[in-house]
Amino acid sequence: MSKLAEKVQEELLRAIDNDELVLPTLPEVALRVREAAEDPDISIQALSRVIGNDAALAARLIKVVNSPLLRANKEITDLQTAVSRLGINYTSNLATGLAMEQMFQATSDVVDRKMREVWNKSTEIAGICHALCRHYTRLMPDQATLAGLVHQIGVLPILTFAEENSELLADSISLNHVIERIHPLIGERILRTWDFPTPLAVVPGQHLDFSRDSSRVDYVDIVQVATLQSHLGSPHPLAAMDWSNIPSFAKLGLDPKADLKADEDLSASMEAAMQMLR
Repeated sequence: MSKLAEKVQEELLRAIDNDELVLPTLPEVALRVREAAEDPDISIQALSRVIGNDAALAARLIKVVNSPLLRANKEITDLQTAVSRLGINYTSNLATGLAMEQMFQATSDVVDRKMREVWNKSTEIAGICHALCRHYTRLMPDQATLAGLVHQIGVLPILTFAEENSELLADSISLNHVIERIHPLIGERILRTWDFPTPLAVVPGQHLDFSRDSSRVDYVDIVQVATLQSHLGSPHPLAAMDWSNIPSFAKLGLDPKADLKADEDLSASMEAAMQMLR
């Protein structure tokens, strides 16, 4: 690691330890939707009104509910019917994930490109998570999708820091080193600050620990397998790893050597889930 990367990493870790790192806040609409959905007496109509205050998000949810993955026999054109079809929890998690896209934007072209690259990869992995969850577990596909969307959230403060540090911004190798080393730690800190439930909050910090072996399949396992599958056949270091001893594959009942895209049904499900998020 370069001297610059070491210096920046130390600085960021110190800021984390001292609670001085400025963490991103969840978009206002996502906060309102999550707060409304946590009310046990909330009605579909009331939740629809909350979402309806953000026209862009409302339009996205209607588009999602008409996507190949979720569409009914008849096209849904109004928000209340869309929320009714999805259900309150599914709507809340999906709205949170979709609203987060607006966070992955920056004023400088270099950082903006990197943020969009991170978001695009996150949506790809989230789509794979959705399909894996539905086909191989009894966990909630909406939670698995959200886990995929937030697993790299820790990259945001690092890129924001880089935007204000021209030396780091000009050295992409050092920047990538810093991101790889500490984004999991920052990501978990962010999700805990946002009061995400623990099964989701631990995903950023644990999804790259391939020796991890929990007692039963969880969202970390799903994100791990989705991440590895997303790099299959690429020059990425994760594709060159020996996957045969990674516990998450066994817990999902998957052959580590299998290319999931070779399964036509699963591949179609993954592609539909990815398109749903774009």
